[in-house]
Amino acid sequence: MTFEDIIGQEHLKSFLQQNIQSGRAPHAQLFVGKDGLGALPLAIAYASYLMESENPNQKINPLENPDIHFFFPVVKKEKSSSAFISKDYLKEWREFITSKPYGTLNDWYGAINAGNKQGVITVEEAHAIIKTLGLKSFGGGSKVLIIWHAEKMNTSCANKLLKWFEEPNQKTNIILVAEQENGLLQTIQSRCQSVHLHPLSEPQITNALVRFHNLDEASAKQIARRAEGNLSTALKLIDQEDDKVEFEKLFIEWVRTAFQAKSNKKAINKLMSWSEVVAKLGREREKQFLSYSLDFFRQALMINYGALDLVHLEICDETFSLEKFANFIDAQNIESICDEIERAIYHIERNANGKIVLTDLSIKLTRLLHQKAKQNQ
Repeated sequence: MTFEDIIGQEHLKSFLQQNIQSGRAPHAQLFVGKDGLGALPLAIAYASYLMESENPNQKINPLENPDIHFFFPVVKKEKSSSAFISKDYLKEWREFITSKPYGTLNDWYGAINAGNKQGVITVEEAHAIIKTLGLKSFGGGSKVLIIWHAEKMNTSCANKLLKWFEEPNQKTNIILVAEQENGLLQTIQSRCQSVHLHPLSEPQITNALVRFHNLDEASAKQIARRAEGNLSTALKLIDQEDDKVEFEKLFIEWVRTAFQAKSNKKAINKLMSWSEVVAKLGREREKQFLSYSLDFFRQALMINYGALDLVHLEICDETFSLEKFANFIDAQNIESICDEIERAIYHIERNANGKIVLTDLSIKLTRLLHQKAKQNQ
């Protein structure tokens, strides 16, 4: 994986290359950005470029090179009594990076059949990292440690590694990759050069979908508009096309029942039953449905504000009027609605009970929709 393989992020690629060329590559860096922006591929490309700059005649395979080391969140394997660390999953990791370089943490959990378990980087992993830091470089030059989703380090692990950020070994580069910068100890953050990735442009995502995922340009453009600068989101939107009719039906039932709740007490029971149905979809599809719902609400807002050129949603149900629904969505409630849905996604990702999360969200939605409805009366 090289800088040429990275989608967008041109300014950062140039900045990182110049750091290496000028001999100013910092010993510890923090790459911050959602998985779909390319933080991990950028870190891998950086490691490859660093190695090849020291030995121009050598072509690097970063997934096989003995001086590039990967650490990442893992779960305990079934029937295993020993500590669980990254080296136990190297085969799965190489397959994952090869097939899904822009994959998310939840994609990774799926690849290792984590089920409802949440991955972590433990103090046992810290011992493995320290051991790696103490090794001599196999090739005689630099070695690079890449810690993916470094915010998943538990406190014991982070504290164990702190002194290695304060007193680094020579010719050792540590790259932390994180979605949430504030999930790391402040003392670790302060010892790293932070690099923040930017959302991808619609043309960049369109070109990637056409070139690497065999979409026609019209479909790719439509998905890129909805992806909000995130390639991983775009790829999930492709998968959602098969679920579109089911998600639309669930969404319409949801908002109609939420509207009825003010005058019909039985509507709350219906919302609880609806929540149970959606919860049975499974964690990933629950999240996909909620992402679809976010897009639906935002599309309604665009219609309400007359930004029709930004509207791409097509409704199959002829009994539902998107235009009439849009009258109840504007600046007064859209931010709260989106915040509540995003909070629900966050809790579902962390293995909260889906039915409880969705019921709570549904009850809040009855208030938020009626809040706007009251203003329109």
